[in-house]
Amino acid sequence: MHSLRELIEQDSNHNLLDLLSSLCQGSIAVDDQGCVLWLSEAYRKLIDIPEHSDPVGQPVENILPTTQLPRVVKSGKPSFVDLMQINNRWCVVTRLPIKNPENQVIGAIGFVFYDDLDSLQPLFDKFARLRRKFEDEKIIRPSRYALDDMIGNAVPTQLLRRQALRAAQLDTTLLLLGETGTGKELLAQGIHHASTRRSGPFVGINMGALPESLAEAELFGTAPGAFTGADRKGRTGKVQLADGGTLFLDEIAEMPLAMQAKLLRVLQEREVEALGSNRLEKVDVRVIAATAKDLRQQVERGEFREDLYYRLNVLPINLPPLRQRLDDIPALAEHMLAQIQRQSQLPELTLSKRALQWLQNYHWPGNIRELRNRLERGCVMAEGDLIEAQDLGASDELPAVPANSGDLKSSRQQLERQAIEQAIQRCHGNKTAAAKLLGISRASLYQRLSRSE
Repeated sequence: MHSLRELIEQDSNHNLLDLLSSLCQGSIAVDDQGCVLWLSEAYRKLIDIPEHSDPVGQPVENILPTTQLPRVVKSGKPSFVDLMQINNRWCVVTRLPIKNPENQVIGAIGFVFYDDLDSLQPLFDKFARLRRKFEDEKIIRPSRYALDDMIGNAVPTQLLRRQALRAAQLDTTLLLLGETGTGKELLAQGIHHASTRRSGPFVGINMGALPESLAEAELFGTAPGAFTGADRKGRTGKVQLADGGTLFLDEIAEMPLAMQAKLLRVLQEREVEALGSNRLEKVDVRVIAATAKDLRQQVERGEFREDLYYRLNVLPINLPPLRQRLDDIPALAEHMLAQIQRQSQLPELTLSKRALQWLQNYHWPGNIRELRNRLERGCVMAEGDLIEAQDLGASDELPAVPANSGDLKSSRQQLERQAIEQAIQRCHGNKTAAAKLLGISRASLYQRLSRSE
């Protein structure tokens, strides 16, 4: 059995390598460990490797951090006509696995084209249109957050940032653990954005939000006419949509047991079988799962497969609760207030000293999500330029229930009406903006106003 290194060394006259170089504007070969075996002179110039430097033998990521060649080696699947930016130049890249007579992958080779790409413009336009369509229909959730967007410098935050950066460089399954509201999906997006899969799709699905009867079809897809009422053309599952990118499985603990075996096949064999199909389809996805529950306890109770648990728990990352990173609250609050005011077109508001002190002394059962909710409430309730502690809902300064209120329902409606009126006032009479500020629809705002009249 010959290795790719031996084959290249046997090509003493470089006939094969010269042929490869003539076919494109740059080419590179790696071995089965993803280390550089050879690269053309044109490729060396494209990525600005100094003449005195010899990259042969180095991991290819050392000279090209965004390369996909290690994934081609690992999956054994070619990657045709991919777009890649190298030194601020858009290139078309094709990557091919090299296999021996026993069909084992012994390396991979990449070809780069950057001249005369006009003929491919219709393909690029079609890809862009399809991606926008998927994003508009919320089939694909684009990765909007980078790890640089992680706010704060508390010790737990710094540790989390370092762990996430290391995890981004490893193309392995991740398990994000943390309480509700700690920002697991944002971290997953940041890891995807920092990984070699950044040019691929980020596809997220919340297992806890899906009815069990629909979960399998949503995740794995359906074959044409798989069951009564199914789409006659079939349905592409989230796993297939994530091919080449990252699949984020939020609330993984809620996945039905019957589906867990199929997910295990995706992780182990890189294969997926659509509902109602008898055909296995190869997929190349990185799975990032997340949960607020103790999966080990669920395994012991028979509610979660042990083999899947160990497959997911390859690289666990614990997200600290907000009460363990209180030093981050001033920076987080400033960042969120700017977002809220920009999105709601509100005048600039700042936290009073007492309000900030209250935020840093609060126990935060809802974590960062609750912090944002309270800041949104503060923007609505504040009567001046400062947000006070009572505007945030400080427990010892909540509005008193009116004395003439005979029941809880009428008290709640009065407080609701007051909040709506204050929101409308803050938005200078713009009820659409007020509804957005309150997190409700415009129709719901009108309905609540009429109900309390």
